[in-house]
Amino acid sequence: MAIEAIRKGGSFLIEETDPQEVFTPEDFSDEQRMFAKTAEDFLANEVMTTVERTEAKEEGLMVGLFKKAGELGLLMIDVPEKYGGLGLDKATSMLVSEVISQGGAFATTYGAHCGIGTLPIVYFGNEEQKQKYLPRLATGELVSCYALTEAGSGSDALAARARAELSEDGKHWILNGEKTFISNGGFADLYIVFAKVDGEKFSCFIVERDMGIGIGAEEKKMGIKGSSTVQIYLENTKVPVENLLGEIGKGHKIAFNILNVGRFKLGVGCVGSAKLAFNDAVTYAKQRHQFGRPIADFGMIKNKIADMATQIYAVESMSYRTAGLLNTILAPIDGNDPDYAQKTMAGIEEYVTECSVMKIKGSEMLDLVVDEVVQVYGGYGYIADYPAERYYRDSRVARIYEGTNEINRMLTPGMLLKRALKGELPLLAAAKKLQDELLEAPSFGEEEEDGVLAEERKLITNARKVSLLTLGLAAQRFGEKLQDEQGVLGDVADVIIETYGMESSWLRTMKLVAARGEEVAGNAIDMTRLYVNEAMGKIDLWAREVLAACSEGDELRTMLAALRRLVRYTPVDSLHLRLRVADHFIAKEKYEI
Repeated sequence: MAIEAIRKGGSFLIEETDPQEVFTPEDFSDEQRMFAKTAEDFLANEVMTTVERTEAKEEGLMVGLFKKAGELGLLMIDVPEKYGGLGLDKATSMLVSEVISQGGAFATTYGAHCGIGTLPIVYFGNEEQKQKYLPRLATGELVSCYALTEAGSGSDALAARARAELSEDGKHWILNGEKTFISNGGFADLYIVFAKVDGEKFSCFIVERDMGIGIGAEEKKMGIKGSSTVQIYLENTKVPVENLLGEIGKGHKIAFNILNVGRFKLGVGCVGSAKLAFNDAVTYAKQRHQFGRPIADFGMIKNKIADMATQIYAVESMSYRTAGLLNTILAPIDGNDPDYAQKTMAGIEEYVTECSVMKIKGSEMLDLVVDEVVQVYGGYGYIADYPAERYYRDSRVARIYEGTNEINRMLTPGMLLKRALKGELPLLAAAKKLQDELLEAPSFGEEEEDGVLAEERKLITNARKVSLLTLGLAAQRFGEKLQDEQGVLGDVADVIIETYGMESSWLRTMKLVAARGEEVAGNAIDMTRLYVNEAMGKIDLWAREVLAACSEGDELRTMLAALRRLVRYTPVDSLHLRLRVADHFIAKEKYEI
């Protein structure tokens, strides 16, 4: 299996990557695809045949589906073999998450258990806790959930008010407080609960249901209706002292690291959901006739099909490129190493920027796709009897959970700058060098490029420079106060996100060209050209906003002149490229490169 060489997180902004080093969806082994096939069959035979019943919250149905998934081994992918799991690599885990994501509300139940409900014990539990809980979590004997959010502390998790006090005999923690929006909370057996010891030290606890968890009514949600979402109440809940997870006052390490894991899985999960919706839209467009022709023949419908596919291709490329990075950094870690969990968390944390980028881009791509799917269906897209309506409702929450997209946009440049200031990534030096070059008015992009996607490669190189330019100027202009400039942070984040998307698409396509030739990879080439050209236009607008916020007068004019050189390109014939891309998918009647 081809995997990317070990690289520093965020280094895509300052280093070029060889296409042969990246992991792509085309690199999965037969064994990995067979495991995904197990998930596909389960989804088709069990989950999708009961959607209406789960949406209606038929008693016991969701838990029954969950138990069947456990019998098939689908809950044990990320649990180490030592504790009854399979301990598979992150790429396989992400592939299964992509498949399961097509299950709507079931995907929420699955993700809440396998990800944020189980991984805190995998990575932060002591040996006794792992032996006690992980085997039963891996089989589905226990259903788990994650209780962090409170009514007054959503994105600001550390403002939680839930308290934990040590009992007089020192044998129990006494928990009091409320938690809200708890996925799986209505039927969970195990709760990963965050509370402040003595009202100050943010900590984490493993709480069993029969220790005294109060369960509120099921929330009436816009989407993912079949999943359980409740408030839980802690009223003098007695938790044995041995159920403290990690260290007192170190709960933030658990909370934030586990959310990083959730983000990269959410990004690829959005790919799976988008593919399902896309496939339905293409099928419907071929079947629905107007004016004596299938609507798939009409140019504007073709534009929608091409735009949806191009966005899916980009996020899919980003997701599995990141999976390759994670595989590479985690592969050398011995599962029996006493520091296994600590080293694994450090490996995942290395790519916190990429994880946030995937979460943002994936969730916004999914919203774009389901919106267009409703439009393809027309009036029927607004009717609950048709799947487009459910896709539209279910997708919206992805931009909110695992940290809102606004929080993740602040994290993206913020974490890069933090690492730069700690000397872990030479971003600021690269940004300073670039500014000096720009002031000397170099001849950017004047030379002609030859070969497949050569012009796009040049644009990607310049997009990296725009990322460095905006990041460096923002840091220079605002210093420590940059965290208060959310508009600037958002624009810089968007430039970085699109740069990662452009390069990931290009790398995957060039690897395809090398393996299969230009003719076979023609559709991927077309989508990459579409994506890169559209992204460059967006980058230009965001960068202008940042430059205007960070400079003025002659300095601004100089920087704008430099930016014009960096973003200058000859537009492709995107209208006819879209028609060609759309025809490819209409002929296949599904998302298949």
